[in-house]
Amino acid sequence: MAFLADALARVKPSATIAVAQKARELQAEGRDVISLGAGEPDFDTPDNIKEAAIDAIRRGETKYTPISGIPELRKAIAAKFKRENNLDYTWEQTIVGTGGKHILFNAFMATLNAGDEVVIPTPCWVTYPEIASLCGAEPIFAPTSQENNFKLQAADLAKAITPKTKWFVFNSPVNPSGAAYTHDELKALTDVLVKHPHVWVLTDDMYEHLTYGDFKFVTPVEVEPSLYDRTLTMNGVSKAYAMTGWRIGYAAGPIQLIKAMDMIQGQQTSGTTSIAQWAAVEALNGPQDFIPANKKIFEGRRDLVVSMLNQAKGISCPVPEGAFYVYPSCKGLIGKTAPSGKVIETDEDFVTELLESEGVAVVHGSAFGLGPNFRISYATSEELLEEACRRIQRFCQACS
Repeated sequence: MAFLADALARVKPSATIAVAQKARELQAEGRDVISLGAGEPDFDTPDNIKEAAIDAIRRGETKYTPISGIPELRKAIAAKFKRENNLDYTWEQTIVGTGGKHILFNAFMATLNAGDEVVIPTPCWVTYPEIASLCGAEPIFAPTSQENNFKLQAADLAKAITPKTKWFVFNSPVNPSGAAYTHDELKALTDVLVKHPHVWVLTDDMYEHLTYGDFKFVTPVEVEPSLYDRTLTMNGVSKAYAMTGWRIGYAAGPIQLIKAMDMIQGQQTSGTTSIAQWAAVEALNGPQDFIPANKKIFEGRRDLVVSMLNQAKGISCPVPEGAFYVYPSCKGLIGKTAPSGKVIETDEDFVTELLESEGVAVVHGSAFGLGPNFRISYATSEELLEEACRRIQRFCQACS
């Protein structure tokens, strides 16, 4: 009898975490490595949020919390959804978890059975299909294309849905491509979903506040209210509030689903860290003026990276609407010989050779389900981004 569970055979390690770890190991060995693999802002958590956490400690808010979160945070979440998304949820319809992964895991664990299918547009965050598989379901990938700006088309969504489909996972702005859906683009998808009442929607809005120019963010239930009773709207404080290490994700949805997720969480982690919850209360209820300022910095970095990558031989990089990623194609380098003498046959070969040759760590697109591309996070200083892009240009020029 095998000791490890059979379920582990269905799951792969996180490629994004692996890249970040590899970069750290090389840096520890003394290598000059620029890591552009991590999906977290380089900004510090705002001082008012940190002070709220310190105040909570001094008040003695250090005990176990309710499983689904302290009432103050759950009420702040409900108020946020009303204020920013025009969605009406009671605070009892909300739940707080240890990051977005925790919310996703609880929702899938509470609802998925063997043989169920989960439709996921690609490229996608590496965690969606892995958690679906871990919970016994079958991920069904619905590919997008660079020609359609990495946005799922209605016909492709309709084609992916079967009688076995339990969930459709939607993410905008998208990790890894940065693509964001307009109202009309999302309406085309919700029109398909209305025709399939057995399909639930999990929308990951984690990058909601990181859109650029005049782009206006919308979420599925805002566009199609009839989906309210079968949609879980997930968000968090990690990206917009620079709170990745605080580990707070949250969601709102139908009360029966929230209660089921609460039951799973109660036998798993119980309530999220009390101090982080009080910090999140301040994040949602406190001043928001730093968000536009940070967005402006991100937008400048995006424009710099896109411009420099499009000057690299064999690279084609579209301009994303949001998040802090670009997802360029390295199709023009496939079949070329790297400076090491190795032939580049895949996007994974490309990123491996780039790291070895120039010390730039990025994530291969096949890890996200669509290549030959690679993901760059521009959540770092312009100085490092310029140097990284110069190295990428030099590497591409050296490939023959």
